[in-house]
Amino acid sequence: MATSSSQAPARQEPRARTGVRDLPRNVWAVSLTSFLMDISSEMVINILPLFLANVLGLRTGVIGVIEGIAEAVASVLKLFSGWLSDRLGGRKWLAVAGYGFSALAKPFFYFAATWGAVAGARWADRVGKGIRTAPRDALVADSIDGRQRGLAFGFHRAADTAGAMLGLLIALGIVWAAQRGAVALGADVFRTIVLVSIIPAVLAVVSLSVLARDVPIVGQRAAPKFIFRGLGRPFIIFLLIVGLFDLGNSSDAFLVLRAQERGLSVAGILGMLITFNLIYTVISTPAGALSDRIGRRTILIGGWVAYALIYLGFGLAQSAWHIWALYALYGVYYGLTYGTAKALVADLVPPALRGTAYGTYNALLGVLDFPASAIAGVLWQGFGGWQGFGPSAPFIFGGALALLAALLLGLTDLGRAPAGSEAG
Repeated sequence: MATSSSQAPARQEPRARTGVRDLPRNVWAVSLTSFLMDISSEMVINILPLFLANVLGLRTGVIGVIEGIAEAVASVLKLFSGWLSDRLGGRKWLAVAGYGFSALAKPFFYFAATWGAVAGARWADRVGKGIRTAPRDALVADSIDGRQRGLAFGFHRAADTAGAMLGLLIALGIVWAAQRGAVALGADVFRTIVLVSIIPAVLAVVSLSVLARDVPIVGQRAAPKFIFRGLGRPFIIFLLIVGLFDLGNSSDAFLVLRAQERGLSVAGILGMLITFNLIYTVISTPAGALSDRIGRRTILIGGWVAYALIYLGFGLAQSAWHIWALYALYGVYYGLTYGTAKALVADLVPPALRGTAYGTYNALLGVLDFPASAIAGVLWQGFGGWQGFGPSAPFIFGGALALLAALLLGLTDLGRAPAGSEAG
């Protein structure tokens, strides 16, 4: 349980900050690092399934297993690394290690000639993500006044997504120059993209190492135990509601398949993804700042209702342009909620347990990705002799769960943040 105000020293609030230019050095450092690493990651990860299918000839079932194991590994490590950062009393170097591990994995994609080698590189990349995510998020939360936490996380998400968009554009440019009009991805093109991706990955590690500074953890006492009870009832309740929502939030791969099923070309799908990332980037920072003024819960409820309507739209869409338009609106949902939810996590737990809280939050989302996607696949195409309900079913299911989660969050009083958490 959190210590009372009589047991913990009073937090000296930093100077109130008013805008992006006033964000502290650590937020800029972490955002730059995420920008650079997402350039690298999105260049490779988005075309990796094409390399596995077109070059190595793998079936989609094997590709799904590779991705499922990758996310499971990352999820477990996110939980452990968050707790470890609390125990060590430092975030920076654990995050640097995670980014470094992912950067070291990149060259192995270049030499991989079998699906096992590709899987090993993919899993190593996810190990790096699992190590870095919770300490990085905790470092952002530790570095900012609670009254501007939404702005900080919104700006970080904007930088991260801008990197993803730039990575997609670079990959598209390489593909366009090397094999314009080709349907299948060539091995040489994939390896060229991998080589280019190494540069921003290395720069990401350097930027965090040089620019970031660890922040003393306020109210830290004995090393935190690896238990959930100490995170507090409000956080656990929030986690349960988020879990319900995420059970209907299947992999975005199903959205790409839906776009193809409705007639969108490969080039059109890439354009759709770039549009999504552009809107996500533009929305994230102002949405985070707005959550500082009107409250995180209000923004999350609005975002989840928007998600429900968008997913229902995916289910009812009749043509390719409907999917493109809905995917653009999907960027609005992401921009509203992703950074806001992470800011709310920091609001709900004591500073000394933020790493554990972020690890738990990220691990839950990662673990639920598998059943959410499995349910979506079964609803779409069935299982065994059953043919399923068709391509609309997973989106209607996801929309319904999102509405239920929004209703529960609206009816739930998460209470006041624990002492010392400096929530706004």
